[in-house]
Amino acid sequence: MSTDLYQILGVARDASEDDIKRAHRRLVKELHPDLHPDDTAKAERFKQVSSAFEILGDADKRKKYDRGEIDAEGNPTHPFGGGGPGGFRQDGGHSGMQGDAFEDILSGLFGGGRTRRRTGPVRGRDLRYQVTISFEDAANGAKRRMTMADGRALDVEIPPGIESGQTLRLRSQGQPSPTGGPPGDALLQVDAAESPHWIRDGDDIRMDCPISLETAVLGGKVDVRTPSGSVTLKVPAGSNTGSVLRLKGKGVARRSRPGDLYARLSIVLDDPKDPALRSFLQDGAQSG
Repeated sequence: MSTDLYQILGVARDASEDDIKRAHRRLVKELHPDLHPDDTAKAERFKQVSSAFEILGDADKRKKYDRGEIDAEGNPTHPFGGGGPGGFRQDGGHSGMQGDAFEDILSGLFGGGRTRRRTGPVRGRDLRYQVTISFEDAANGAKRRMTMADGRALDVEIPPGIESGQTLRLRSQGQPSPTGGPPGDALLQVDAAESPHWIRDGDDIRMDCPISLETAVLGGKVDVRTPSGSVTLKVPAGSNTGSVLRLKGKGVARRSRPGDLYARLSIVLDDPKDPALRSFLQDGAQSG
């Protein structure tokens, strides 16, 4: 894999956090194994992109990578934490040799009273993924077993109302600790898919609802598809195109207060060439 994580994501070294997230999201959609099940080259590229984002998408890890303290795989580049050869950084300042380990050595040689600090087990690394969920799951919440880019299957609880760009944290589902400490977490950045039927407006949902001319004039009931299933909408007599009816509690299924669904009526003629309808309208025009 290329050792330049910025090249892998196709961004400049001074790219903003948003630029990095956008580049990662674009590449994930372009290279995801589900879209190219038999393309091993794209699968490998997808893994490279995921690994690069794991570091560049984390502010602290990105700073360490930029300073040369960790490599492209997140491993320390020097046993004392320095970024350059001989324990010195390229900016001329001393690296980790100037820190705890070096001071402990001096303390032992010259009888200093500094107590040597013991290093305990370290926590495993967090793993970052990007996942796409359906409009319905984002609105209603769900429990799903999802396959990640690296082939891991994780049980994910999606809370109702989650939006694109938000992150789900799965505790202890990251990398194991190399020293017997607790494992890291899995961080799932969510991309909620758009819907051909509904538009989300905060916790409310809006949609178009076609009705017949007869229903508009005389009133009636129509079946309406919502993210949680089909419901019956009562259309009052004398309704017109553009009228909006509310279905209370049929929007985003927040536990505290669910949103509403707003259906905008649109009159659609069953048969625009219906002779009876044409005759009726012509008679009405002549009598008027």
